[in-house]
Amino acid sequence: MREPGTSEHTSEADAAAAGNGEVEAGAAEPTTELDVNFDEQFFAARPKALRPIARRRQFVGSRPSFEFDGRNAAYVEWLRNQAMLGDANTLARQLSGQASMWQNSYAHPNPRAAVERASVWFTAYPLSFITRTGQSFLSALGDPEMWKAFREIGIRGIHTGPVKLAGGISGWSHTPSVDGHFDRISMAIDPVFGTEEEFRSMCEVAAEHEGTVIDDIVPGHTGKGADFRLAEMNFRDYPGIYHMVDIPEEDWNLLPDVPEGADSVNLSPDSEQALQKAGYIIGRLQRVIFYEPGVKETNWSATRAIVDTTGKTRRWVYLHYFKAGQPSINWLDPTFAGMRLVVGDALHSLVDLGTGALRLDANGFLGVEKSAEEQPGWSEGHPLSEAANQLIGSMIRKVGGFSFQELNLTIDDIKATSESGPDLSYDFITRPAYHYALVTADTEFLRLTLRLSMEIGVDQASLVHALQNHDELTYELLHFATGHRDEMFELNGEELTGAQLAENVQQTLRDRLTGENGPYNAVFTTNGIACTTVSFIMAALGIKDPAAVTPEQEAQIRDVHLLLAMYNALQPGVFALSGWDLTGILALDRSSVGELTSQGDTRWINRGAHDLMGTSPDATTSSAGMPRARSLYGALPDQLKDQNSFARRLQRILAVREENGIATGTLLDVPEVSNRGALVLVNRLNDGTLQVTALNFSGQDIAGSIQSNELPSGANVQDLFSGETVGQVDDLHSFFLELPAYGGTALLLTEAPVPEAEA
Repeated sequence: MREPGTSEHTSEADAAAAGNGEVEAGAAEPTTELDVNFDEQFFAARPKALRPIARRRQFVGSRPSFEFDGRNAAYVEWLRNQAMLGDANTLARQLSGQASMWQNSYAHPNPRAAVERASVWFTAYPLSFITRTGQSFLSALGDPEMWKAFREIGIRGIHTGPVKLAGGISGWSHTPSVDGHFDRISMAIDPVFGTEEEFRSMCEVAAEHEGTVIDDIVPGHTGKGADFRLAEMNFRDYPGIYHMVDIPEEDWNLLPDVPEGADSVNLSPDSEQALQKAGYIIGRLQRVIFYEPGVKETNWSATRAIVDTTGKTRRWVYLHYFKAGQPSINWLDPTFAGMRLVVGDALHSLVDLGTGALRLDANGFLGVEKSAEEQPGWSEGHPLSEAANQLIGSMIRKVGGFSFQELNLTIDDIKATSESGPDLSYDFITRPAYHYALVTADTEFLRLTLRLSMEIGVDQASLVHALQNHDELTYELLHFATGHRDEMFELNGEELTGAQLAENVQQTLRDRLTGENGPYNAVFTTNGIACTTVSFIMAALGIKDPAAVTPEQEAQIRDVHLLLAMYNALQPGVFALSGWDLTGILALDRSSVGELTSQGDTRWINRGAHDLMGTSPDATTSSAGMPRARSLYGALPDQLKDQNSFARRLQRILAVREENGIATGTLLDVPEVSNRGALVLVNRLNDGTLQVTALNFSGQDIAGSIQSNELPSGANVQDLFSGETVGQVDDLHSFFLELPAYGGTALLLTEAPVPEAEA
């Protein structure tokens, strides 16, 4: 299907030729009669711009029955007309030379501008979203009633999750996604989730409610779609997209046999080492993500033999940091094909579809390099990743958008990347620490991580502080486990190395949240715990049987959930929460997703389907087939009728946050506390006023002094929820405060009025 305004001559063949430095006779220049998208109604800072049109012309051919390889010209042409690189070339030709590409600042990240645009996000997950019968996911996200509810609660942005076509291609057929649609193979919207028109409509409805839509790009890998199949055939620039090495036939003895019916096989450590010694690959890397014996033992796989377009039979070894169906993109190939593909995908989402921001998935693994003999290859914290992220972040800002990264590396890496790359970073710094604080009723480790972040120079306002998302409760603590593994830290009165500290925290979380203490949760490889926020809280509270939860326990779960919301919301930065949080979803029984978890991916138990707006009370699955999970809080329309519901109490927290500008403040101090369950954050707001967040992570009421040299003597202490004055800062820069079990508050320091006699 072609959009109005596209030229028949702006074909993928022309674009591919242009990408190779070729100009075909008769090839047309990009037409000037493209749609003009007056984006001011959505993004005030964005000038009028040409909206490039991605290709949507699917050439099927006669589907002959012979081999699916380079000898089949119809098959090659069919792949070319689906390839992302072809779309990227077409988009680039339409945008190049336009004045609109020079209207925005782009060199430096601007986290506070991003936070001001949307400081509270709803993170959706397409596969788990229950809609009305016959309604698509994107249509549901564009529902004005939902946006009305979001605006009432205080939610200003939606992160859609990945909605473009994902998975792979086998012959003429598409194969399903192997990683929740993070194995993208096309710029086209997956019909399972809706249409491009519904996506654009969603963006319009969001703008009408002063909201922003956030899409995803995946700069680290694709799926095994048309681009990868063309790369296997050594077609034009396509091998340059990936970390692929052509192994000569005389050395195929170094490669394992590919099982019948498979298109590749993971290398064993012995094969990996043999190929490294032969000089073909850089060998083992710093870690094997998704490690599973017999499934993924290394980060490299070998393809089957395939005939290319010249008739030569080839076998390749390719890199995949994640699953075998997610070949890694090469950011430093002479063709720069991988870079062109990723940037084209980003521009399509921002300038064609109309999103305001993008999430960068797996963007910390964009560079690999051979290390010294017997040492693993350099694959994390590599300067090439920083350079690539600067290019991506700058291009997004150049067209008026902003970006955030989900970068689970050291605090130093997050600081380095944030200096020139994405505008915001996911808070992997304190997320496992506040979970640990709740499990142990002790905030010492949380205070340690917050102080380290301040010392290294990470601005809290540049972080996305989140409750649950589609992934596990990540606890890898890479700052301590890798980059600072030999440095000494103090925890619970002990001197521990970073590696020992990380293992101590991880083992505590494993013991308290899984096994007999949390049989409904599960360990996810070496990354963390598969659980929902509610099932995490249940385990922390010692509730072992979800079916026997009492009304009193439900109320306590809700109180703890709101405490965690306060921690994330009452500090500078973005606050993000999911449908699983808003409706209080429990983990799925493992047997209901047995097929999905059979390869060790236990995260599917925390991705239960949920009916956010209560549109399909009788549905047992989402339209994608995810089983419906149990909800403790109910749908939003029902919650908004109850002043004591989770949503209404959350609304009050978010109102205090917005009214006082906490999101764009600056964290000044994380003082010592008189009770180990207490946490105190001292923030400076944009107008210079001091604000204090005080939280109690224990199940006991606590009382004590809050002391910080940042607190001015004589200032009045006002509770922002009640409006009452609750104390005064004394000459020791302290004041007294009481907090209920699993409770918290936000306080504002104001100058004490001068007595009339002294005036």
